Order: sequence, then C-alpha cells, then structure tokens
Amino acid sequence: MAVFRTDPCGIICIIITYAAVFYADYVVVRHLAIPTMTSNLWGAFHVVLFNIVVFLLTLAHLRAVFSDPGIVPLPANNIDFSDVRAAGKRKLSEKEEDWTVCARCDAYRPPRAHHCKICRRCIRRMDHHCPWINNCVGELNQKFFIQFLFYTGLACCYALMLVIVSWVIECTGAGCKIDHQGRQTRIVHSVILTVEAILFGLFVSAIMCDQLSAIFTDETAVEQIQKRGRERERPRKPKMALLAEVFGRGNSVLWLCPCQAAPDPQTISNPQEYDV
Repeated sequence: MAVFRTDPCGIICIIITYAAVFYADYVVVRHLAIPTMTSNLWGAFHVVLFNIVVFLLTLAHLRAVFSDPGIVPLPANNIDFSDVRAAGKRKLSEKEEDWTVCARCDAYRPPRAHHCKICRRCIRRMDHHCPWINNCVGELNQKFFIQFLFYTGLACCYALMLVIVSWVIECTGAGCKIDHQGRQTRIVHSVILTVEAILFGLFVSAIMCDQLSAIFTDETAVEQIQKRGRERERPRKPKMALLAEVFGRGNSVLWLCPCQAAPDPQTISNPQEYDV
C-alpha cells in the first residue's frame, strides 16, 4: 500500500535530498568525468557507473518513501476500551511481548508497535519517523531505508574519488579542452561537491551505524528511549537471523537490491536456520 505524508518538513527534506543528488550527478558528468577523461573510455565508464549508483539510490529512496512501514490497520467497528482506561493501563497482560491498546488510535496493536504522532497511526516495530523519507522507518520499509543510506554513502565516496582523480590526473588527449574560465568553474563545483559529499557521507554513516546497532541489539530507537534503564531480556538470535528479519529470507546477495519485495511480517526467519 503506497503512502505519502503531507508533512511540510518531510517534503522540504525530500526536495533537498534530490537537489543534492542531482547536483552531484551534474557536477560528476559535466565538470569531472567528461571534460577530464575524454582521452579514453574511463570517462564514459565512470559516468555510467556513477549513474547506476544514483539510480539505485533513487529507487531505494522512493520505495522507502512510498512503502507501507507497517501500519497497524484500524478496526472496522469501534471498540469500547473504557474498562482498560479505567484500570489505568494499556497492556492487556503483564507480559511485555503482548498486544497493547493505543489510546490515540482506539485500537489493539501488536507487540513492539508504537504510535507515530506525525503519521497518526501505530507502526509495527517502529524505529523512528524520518523526515528525509517523509515516512516512518518500520518493520516493512527499514530494508529500503538502509539501502538508501548505503547507496548515498557509496555515491559520496565515489564523488570524492572522482574529484581527486580529476585533479591529480591531467587530461592530455586531443579532445581535452578546458580553458581558464572552465577551470575556475570546475574548481568552484569541485569544492561544493567535496563539502556536500563529506557532510552527507558522515551523516548517513552515523545513521547507518545506528540502524545496524538497532538490528543487532534487536531494539529499535523507540524501545531504547522507553527502556529508561530497565533491562529487557529477549531471546538471543544470530546476527544473520536478525538481518534476515529486516531484509527478508531471500539470498543475502540480493539484500542490497531495492527491486526486491519488502519482507513479509508473517514469515520472519527462524533463528535456528542460522548458526552464525
């Protein structure tokens, strides 16, 4: 089910994201690869390869934006929770991994689901609401969010490498014609692209580390905040099983392919299948 939020902050962040991506692509193609690598096929090779990374980045981002993060469906009929509210509790039992009642949605929600104030719905295994995808990061779209982070970081590293190569290796071919004005323009664009790549690269690297930590500890960002010093014991699972819960039970080689379907919450991997 495709979803899109009309949150102004999220829409602005999406515009900034694509402006930065397309600007980087423009600089790489127009001012780095083609003008300085025309004496051989390396220029065309880097243009094609960089645009493949940009395509995968864009596809992963769009799937993270428009995919259902794991919205808990609302009941068809209104349910009376007056007895639960009167008891002053939201849990239906003392077990932590049981269904609870959301006072905002007036509905039951499964274990580890949390209410998002921006989406105004409960999200299964919600990690956080990310303005850069204008959507929640939840059970069904965390895979695409991590893919977006990975390809953004890869594009940043690739762009920095091309900036360095384009200035270290001088173009000496007959087709290389960079006048003084063109060299000054290239300097300006190279500096802006370097700053952009470093800032976005560090930013997505920090978020990627946070996401991997949440996966391997089996604890979302919301759960870390709500823990407040209390230890929550969950069955220990192999790391490959935890990754499979996010990326699906398919071949691990395809985990970074944004063309794959989102993991089915009904077919979570069995930890016994992995001995890592």
